[in-house]
Amino acid sequence: MSLSRTVQRTVLTAALLSASALAFPAPAQAAPLPPACQDALLTTLDKFPVTDFTVPEKVQNAMLVEVVNLSEAEQQAFTQEACAAWNNWAAKNGQAVATDLDTRYRNAAGPVCNKFATSAIGTIKKYAPNIPAQTRELEKVAKKVWKNAMQKLATEATNADCRKAYDGVKAGW
Repeated sequence: MSLSRTVQRTVLTAALLSASALAFPAPAQAAPLPPACQDALLTTLDKFPVTDFTVPEKVQNAMLVEVVNLSEAEQQAFTQEACAAWNNWAAKNGQAVATDLDTRYRNAAGPVCNKFATSAIGTIKKYAPNIPAQTRELEKVAKKVWKNAMQKLATEATNADCRKAYDGVKAGW
């Protein structure tokens, strides 16, 4: 699998859901991810078959940096139970989430950065309350990654519309 596809899977997962199987282990992590978490990383994007929703490359890169920098304690949120709960939820709800993302993306105004930010946060807020309780520790990690990435993007954006879009969603859900 290419790095770009892995990054896109990671970013889409983070953008979609509060309790996503967002990360993969940092290179220094001693223990491998549990099988359900490995499955989440490999199949989550397939469970959310979006057509129009797009994650800008700058967002992918910012989130990847945040994921790689997760602490060992944060990585411990990726348990077999949490990831299995996530996988089950994603399989059952993926099409509805993808449809919602695509609709919001098509209806959002402005440049791609705004379309991404508006559609992602709207869908996250809509579906986050329905994520299984077993994934709440993953949610904390996803929120941290989201907040830090959006803050970085808001600070570094050269386009005023993008600064505003990322700043407007950085608080998360």
